[in-house]
Amino acid sequence: MSASHSGGLGSVEHTLRQVTPGRYDAYEALLRALATPSSGQVWMLLWHGQAGSPDAQYGTMEVDGFHYAPCVTSAQELSASGWNRSYEVVDGLDVARTLYPDHHGLWVNPHARGGGVGIPWLDLRRIATGLDRQPAGPLRLDEPGIEVPQFYALLAQNAHRTPALRSLRRAWVQPALGAPYLVIGLDVYDTSPAAVDSVRAMMQQSVGAVPEGLPVSTVAMTDDYDPVVMWMRANARPFYDRDAHAAVPPAPPQPQPQLQAPPRPQAPAPGYGYPPVPGGY
Repeated sequence: MSASHSGGLGSVEHTLRQVTPGRYDAYEALLRALATPSSGQVWMLLWHGQAGSPDAQYGTMEVDGFHYAPCVTSAQELSASGWNRSYEVVDGLDVARTLYPDHHGLWVNPHARGGGVGIPWLDLRRIATGLDRQPAGPLRLDEPGIEVPQFYALLAQNAHRTPALRSLRRAWVQPALGAPYLVIGLDVYDTSPAAVDSVRAMMQQSVGAVPEGLPVSTVAMTDDYDPVVMWMRANARPFYDRDAHAAVPPAPPQPQPQLQAPPRPQAPAPGYGYPPVPGGY
């Protein structure tokens, strides 16, 4: 993890003090403070190099198998931490953009009583891309329990007519803050502008079948950093799959029985996909 220098001072200490287990509103306030340029600055602890140098590297710590870069919230906290190597003051927004692609979180004031506060890389991604664009975690994810067969049927029908779309998945998302909603995972063959426009038009044609009051969102299955995508890849089977539909092999030919006399011809029984035969009922 390389470091980048940014001047100026700032503090998130006033929101950090409010964060306690279960206080998701206070935790969201901390994220917003970190996302605010200039006032959301932190003191990043450097394991290698000096502030502003090309070889500057953030420190790292591991908690429950996850990696974090440690930081402190002020010059006073830096002194209290006993850190005797170099450091640099950086906007929390810039730190988030640096850390989350490598799946590193940010640990704030690890020297403090109680061990400080850890911010997972998923929440750093929310800071980097916009807090209001992603649901507040931790998320509760499950198969949708709500029955909307008309919507699913229309969606699958329109998906079949959209060549750019490979498959569709679904999940029910309950954020830590806010109302639950239905997510449709869109798996496409390519992400060209024409393909994206065709999939967007497909969704617009289908949302008319959504019952009033049911929030529906979409997510691209190509997003390797989205927690809903990761859950759907591991737990949700596609409810529409173009490749699986095309890969169904034809029925093998039945061997002809070796009889002396030909069997008496019979009318085929009507069934799914087979037209009724006159006199066959």
